[in-house]
Amino acid sequence: MTLRLKLHLIVAGLTLFFLAGVAALLVYNMRASVNEEVVAANRVAAQLLNRMSWVHAAQGTPAMLDFLEGLGRVRSAEVTLLDRDGRKLYTSPPSPYKAGRDAPQWFARLLSPAPSTQSIDFPDGRLVIQANASRAVLDAWDDMRWIVGLALLAFVVVNLILFALVGRAVRPLGQIAQALQSVRAGRLDVRLGRLRGREAAAIGEAFDRMVDELGRQRELEQRAARAETELSDSRALARWVDRRIEEERRLIARELHDEFAQSVTAIRSMASSIAHRTADDPGSAQAARTIADEASRLYEAMHGMIPRLAPLVLDRLGLSEALSDLVERTRRNHAGLEIDLEMSAGGTPVSPDAALTAYRAAQEGITNALRHGDASVLHLCVRDAGASLQLEVTDNGKGLPSEGTSRPGHYGLRWLRERVQALDGNLEIRSLSPRGTSLRVEIPLMAESAT
Repeated sequence: MTLRLKLHLIVAGLTLFFLAGVAALLVYNMRASVNEEVVAANRVAAQLLNRMSWVHAAQGTPAMLDFLEGLGRVRSAEVTLLDRDGRKLYTSPPSPYKAGRDAPQWFARLLSPAPSTQSIDFPDGRLVIQANASRAVLDAWDDMRWIVGLALLAFVVVNLILFALVGRAVRPLGQIAQALQSVRAGRLDVRLGRLRGREAAAIGEAFDRMVDELGRQRELEQRAARAETELSDSRALARWVDRRIEEERRLIARELHDEFAQSVTAIRSMASSIAHRTADDPGSAQAARTIADEASRLYEAMHGMIPRLAPLVLDRLGLSEALSDLVERTRRNHAGLEIDLEMSAGGTPVSPDAALTAYRAAQEGITNALRHGDASVLHLCVRDAGASLQLEVTDNGKGLPSEGTSRPGHYGLRWLRERVQALDGNLEIRSLSPRGTSLRVEIPLMAESAT
């Protein structure tokens, strides 16, 4: 169900509720009016007939009958003359007002007052006066039909106008939500342009800047990936590409952190502001909160990408802190996983290339253990073996497949092996007994990469 339809149904429901309340009040007033009219008419008829019965009582029942026949109908009172034996001598003629028509029975039961009967006794007989509200109820029914007809016509016209206005008001929100979904699906050619409304226009401009930045970053990634693929057959060129890729990744990570994060934060803040301003409009507020939630998910996804692109903590704090951060993030992202880090490396300086290669080896070992080995226990050990740095990742997973580690598409280990060999190091992968895998890397401590 679209936001436009939701808003329209909410307003239409409230309008119907209001009309129902007005109708209930109208019926209540009509009932009171009918009751007042009938009671007043019955009281007048009773007083008139009570006085006249004593005037004509001395002349006998025939005189009373002549009087009643000459009197005719008394408003909403049904007058019946009975003799002393209870035989009916006279009944009021039917009312000529709106003759042949009556209100529906359910409406008559709703408006008619409680039955009222009065009796006047005289020596030769008795007068019975009963209230008859049928004409007053019929008048109320005719008025109600006109009022309901006009109300329904007004309801239809107002809702048609409202449907058009709501569609015009929420159109920018739908465009924003659709654009966010397109970006989430990987399309970076989406542009919002100038949207109607101050807040929507600001979000549209921020969105377009964000998509432009993402496009540039994706182009950089694609260019780096193409370069890595084309130069992977040459070890010397591969080392050069690796260094350039790491530089590009650092640039991308910093751009994401400094520029993209601000754009996403601006979108989230603007959407939260819209939700606050439209708190009295649940549909619009929900759409704004949806945009804010999508921006939050983009923000969280970006922060998850930065460590994979470039371990910035490695540049600032060194290999030990970077591995500790990697272990802690892995523990947070995988509930139930047991992972620990054992650091016994000394204070011998480690070149930036060697530290980065060791970090990438830890990343690859942890990723393979979780993705391919379904491991639940991981142990990361880093040791200083004199002239070399040794890093080993062991797990309790399924172990290596029967066809070995050279299965098609397994490029991660291939690139890691080339990187380690470029530093005159060694990479060893083996299955453990009874289950599990060990990835062991040994890198010279002062290994330097060629320019």
